[in-house]
Amino acid sequence: PAGGVREVRFLAGIPGTYYYWASTRDVPVLAARGGMDSQLSGAIVIDPRGRPAAGRDRVFLIGRWGVPIAPAAVDSSGSRLVINGKAWPNTERLDYTAGDSVRWRIINASSLVHPMHLHGFYFQVMSRGDAKTDTIYAPGSPPHLAVTDRVAPFRTMSLTWVPVRPGNWLFHCHDNLHVDRNSPLPGAPPTSATAHHVGNHAREMMGGLVMGVHVRPRGSMTVKPEPEARRRLRLIARVDSGGTVSEPAYGFAVEERSRPAPPAPLLPGPTLVLKRGEPVAITIVNELPEATAVHWHGMELQSYFDGVAGYAGRPGRLAPAIAPRDSFVARFTPPRAGTFMYHTHMDEVRQQKAGLSGALIVIDPSATYDPATDMVFLITTPRHDPTSPSVFLNGSASPPQVEMRAGVRHRLRVINLHTFRPSMRFEVRQDSALVTWRAVAKDGAELPAGLATERRASQQLGNGENYDFEYTPSVPGTLRIDVTTGAGVVLVSVPIRVR
Repeated sequence: PAGGVREVRFLAGIPGTYYYWASTRDVPVLAARGGMDSQLSGAIVIDPRGRPAAGRDRVFLIGRWGVPIAPAAVDSSGSRLVINGKAWPNTERLDYTAGDSVRWRIINASSLVHPMHLHGFYFQVMSRGDAKTDTIYAPGSPPHLAVTDRVAPFRTMSLTWVPVRPGNWLFHCHDNLHVDRNSPLPGAPPTSATAHHVGNHAREMMGGLVMGVHVRPRGSMTVKPEPEARRRLRLIARVDSGGTVSEPAYGFAVEERSRPAPPAPLLPGPTLVLKRGEPVAITIVNELPEATAVHWHGMELQSYFDGVAGYAGRPGRLAPAIAPRDSFVARFTPPRAGTFMYHTHMDEVRQQKAGLSGALIVIDPSATYDPATDMVFLITTPRHDPTSPSVFLNGSASPPQVEMRAGVRHRLRVINLHTFRPSMRFEVRQDSALVTWRAVAKDGAELPAGLATERRASQQLGNGENYDFEYTPSVPGTLRIDVTTGAGVVLVSVPIRVR
């Protein structure tokens, strides 16, 4: 009862990450708890017997704060997404020194899916669970490396990573609506009426599920300059036809050496093919009427080139927004071959929907890229079109037929850059039955033998995740690719003809 006290006793069981919750109403545990109940959650961490408590473990509890305030000061859902009770830019700043071992425990006590993305580094998933159970992966088991990993509602995850490059980095949900700046709370300074023309994107335009990470150099460590580029590209952000001020149509075009860019951007964005170990300089040219920035999602690079305007870099040298009629040179050397992506990191919901995204493929120095057998499938949000579904596949609601050859191994690179659908599936079917493919990579990292297995051709996707599969059709015929909701409703399909 109100004002009462009750003691609860229980035996701590299997080590792991758990949580407790409370409600002033008679509702089940797996329910969307709003209003005054929305923040009645907390962490329980059980350490193995005989091992000291992990003092450097950090616990991040994701919640959906639903206490009503003023109608003009809440988003359309009437709630705010918070980490440990706060939303960016008021979330805690995390400080580490290069070489530290970092361990985080993530608890999603909300009713929403959150694909959590770490800029600039891979992390290793150590355990997964929910309020009742937790599965800790045994030492020596195949590592689950990722730069983005999907945390389902009411689930937990623990991860470890080592920051080896100093600078400012972000850890945030890759559902763009979950990191969009809400209207200010009562008494806070108002946001700009023209929010897409700000100078400091990180502070003025991001909100919600974002954590800032600052990595200091260790000892006399210095940031080495990028080596002289052996390859130079121009990535031009341009206005495309058919847009409006509120629903713009933008896109990227590429120029290299004597090959000029096409006269207008096309959907999807151009696939950039780079080589492992080859230094590259990409000049981003802004021909838009507003500022922009480009994030190289999954790239292990220096912070200054990471693409978060007003935050990436280090004190005294922060990356700027790319103003209209201005440019910015991103320099990096891809350290591994794999599938990655690039996209705007400025007013993401609006500019990504407008078309500012694309695939980034890194191949080995001796390899060649053949799109006939090395296939990119880029999932994005459509531009404004009330007749279209809420998914584009390779820039279209009705993609053209895909051609394959029987007996030939094909690599399928599946990239999810949708802005707000964190629960989709990518499937390959023959009639109604799923075919079998072999998983080979996650987020650009090759899978170890224990995880690179044959399995049914159905993969759940979170925003900002990508997966690579190998598939060899055995006989001529007709297949199809389906992108569906989590419940199996088909959003877009493309036929495959096997010759």
